[in-house]
Order: sequence, then structure tokens, then C-alpha cells
Amino acid sequence: MKRREFLRKGIFYSLSGSLMAFAGGFSGRLFGQGSTYPDLVAVRGADPVTMYKRGIEEIGGMGRFVRRGQTVVVKPNIGWDVSPERAANTNPDLVKAIVESCYEAGARRVLSFDNTCDNWRLSYQNSGIEDAVRSADGQMVPGNQERYYHQVDIPGAKRLKDVKVHELILESDLYINVPVLKHHGSTSLTIAMKNLMGIVWDRRFWHRNDLHQCIADFCLYKRKPQLNIVDAYFVMTRNGPRGTSTADLTRMESLLISPDIVAVDAASTLLFGSNPKDIGYLRIAEEMGVGTLDLSKRNIERIYL
Repeated sequence: MKRREFLRKGIFYSLSGSLMAFAGGFSGRLFGQGSTYPDLVAVRGADPVTMYKRGIEEIGGMGRFVRRGQTVVVKPNIGWDVSPERAANTNPDLVKAIVESCYEAGARRVLSFDNTCDNWRLSYQNSGIEDAVRSADGQMVPGNQERYYHQVDIPGAKRLKDVKVHELILESDLYINVPVLKHHGSTSLTIAMKNLMGIVWDRRFWHRNDLHQCIADFCLYKRKPQLNIVDAYFVMTRNGPRGTSTADLTRMESLLISPDIVAVDAASTLLFGSNPKDIGYLRIAEEMGVGTLDLSKRNIERIYL
């Protein structure tokens, strides 16, 4: 997306004052009084690794989240058996940089997995993520068998009252959610909240029982990602979530980082050119008290490289 297109989209974002809190441009800070770190960092204008390194530094460094000796799970989107240039999966170079920074912060082990939609071996391999993780001394773990998942309850949920979650999530010290921003035929967008469907077993239940409500319900589960890092370098704007070719992509050269999963999804939705209140699971999550879509209530650092 060229700068003039970005500025043009800024006109759309003026739908309300809350949207303008994010859309005012990628420069400067919107900090509340007494804030030490931003709630959300949005970086634009460089390759995914450069943006990540700048963004993680601005939000306090990986050492703010990872402690020495911990086991960390990095959860990208690896759902599809397609090559990296198709951007149906998270950028592998970004994943590698995140694994490396976890080790630099003192992690003992860093593991990665996804409950893929296509064949898991081919998805791991052809996405480039398996090689990326292993080259950073991380470990890839399969997510293709039900025995890896264990049932947990979700107090306060309306539809998804219990679900089977992958044992890596249950046994690790923390996990980092690394989705790719893209169009989705069923939910309009898939970002951080929806990427968590890759840590559970029976996703068919979600689709049969109000997908938007189930996505919001799962965000009530006590084991939440400590950090959400959204890959928005190449963004699939149609034919998602798998896409048909690189013609489905727009080059946005952006990356968003936040511990707040609702805020990072709201900001990513604005970047896509949509109103967060038009995305069902985001609207429901706000109604359930999971978070707020009003970004004027969040401290945002916006960086244009």
C-alpha cells in the first residue's frame, strides 16, 4: 500500500473518535499519564524482521515477557500447504526472529505448532516455518492427533463452555500468538483471536455453534497469550483464508504488537480498512468484557520506518 493510499484510508478511519486514536498516522506516541510501556506498538515501512525488532524494543523487549529458564510456545498460523510468498501463513523470517529473541531473553526451550487445515507435514514444510524454527534452535511439534489435546472448562462462556487444548499450551510457561492478518470467508477477518483456533482440537464445533461467539468465548479461557504479534506485511484482502495466488495480496508493510488481544485485533482491522464493530467476534468480545475496541483508551506507539 503506498503512502497516499494509507492517507486515503485515514479518511475512512475518521468514522469515530475512537478509530482516529489509531489512524492518525504512524509517527509519535499516544501515551496516557504515567505509562511506562505502550499497550500497543504499530510499525510500518520495512521488512517483517526489521519491524519486529523495532517494535519489540519499543514495547519493552522480549525480556519483559520471557524469563530465564522458561519454556515458550510460539504459535504462528501454519494452516496451509502453500509457499511463504502466498502469505496464507505467518512470515517464516518473522517467526525465526521471534524464536531467536526468546532464547536471547533466556528461554530454556522454544517450541512451535499449529493444528493445520491442510496436511500438517506439508504445511509445516512448505510454509517455511519448520525450517525457520529449527534454524533458530526451536522445536516443531505436531498438532494433528486428538491425544495431544486435553479438555478444559471456560467459565462465563455462552457456547464454547469446554474445549480440548493442545498440551503445549497447558504445560508451557507462556505462549506468543503470531497470526497473519488476512481476509476470511466465514468471519471477514482472521487475526489474533481467531488464530487461537489452531491450539484446539474440534474446530468443527465452533463452526456449527456460532463461530463468532465461540471465538469470543475462547478468549475467556485463563491461559491467554502473553503477547500477540500480527504479521501484516503482505495482507490477503480476498479469497481468504487460503487464497488463490499472490494477486490476492496487498503489500501493507506493517506489524502490530500488543499483550492485549482485543486491542491488537481492533487496530489490525482498521489497518485492513474495516470497522472493528463490524467484525462479529470483536463486537461480542467487547460486549462480554474481554476488552475494548475504543483505541483512544489504549496507549499506542506508532512508528514509520
